[in-house]
Amino acid sequence: MLFVTIQELEAAINYWRSQSPSEGDELRLCPEAAALAKPYALMIVQGAQRVPVDVLDELARSAIQRFQKIT
Repeated sequence: MLFVTIQELEAAINYWRSQSPSEGDELRLCPEAAALAKPYALMIVQGAQRVPVDVLDELARSAIQRFQKIT
């Protein structure tokens, strides 16, 4: 089972935000950053340092995998 760390999630969120900055009056995140923000917030609340990749939804899993290939 593969895991993603909270540091990797944070770096991926920052990467996607740099690729597609927030939009609109509400500063809406791009779909990739928004999908990664949910598990990131849960990890903070739970005090977790890593999460299994297979518990991420399809968009979050795709965003983290694409980020990992790029970096």
